[in-house]
Amino acid sequence: MLITIGLVTVYYVMPLDGRGSSGDSALLACGLLLVVGVFWWEVRAIVTSPYPRLKAVEALGTTLTLFLVLFAGAYFLVEHTTPGSFSEPLSKTDSLYFTLTTFATVGYGDIVARSQTGRMLAMIQMMGGLLLVGVAARILAGAVQAGLRRQGREPSDDFPSRPER
Repeated sequence: MLITIGLVTVYYVMPLDGRGSSGDSALLACGLLLVVGVFWWEVRAIVTSPYPRLKAVEALGTTLTLFLVLFAGAYFLVEHTTPGSFSEPLSKTDSLYFTLTTFATVGYGDIVARSQTGRMLAMIQMMGGLLLVGVAARILAGAVQAGLRRQGREPSDDFPSRPER
């Protein structure tokens, strides 16, 4: 919870001036690489943790929050470098709201991407969100099982968990 609060606080205090530098795309790419890096670091930590299930919840919370804050910042920058990219001007809160409604696939329709850049960014977030939920959840579950097997708290797949008949 503290990591989530910290990441959201950093998002709100970070000076996103929206001057439209060519480095915005590179910044998004580096941010996505950071999300992947943090995720893999967390997976390794789960396997060695004395409490792998708890560590997996922390890992998912951290990775998910970082992913969402990254896209909220990207939407904010797109709107401020190319006004009219969305159906209404986006504040940082509006950008975070749009990010969460897109991730949750709720799509209230009150904020809509209008420009090609805004729509491309929304599609990248949608694909990334699906990967994060599907693939990441499976990887985290596997890491938890590996951590529990390492501690001898859960039988491995090599040994049946119940007697055969």
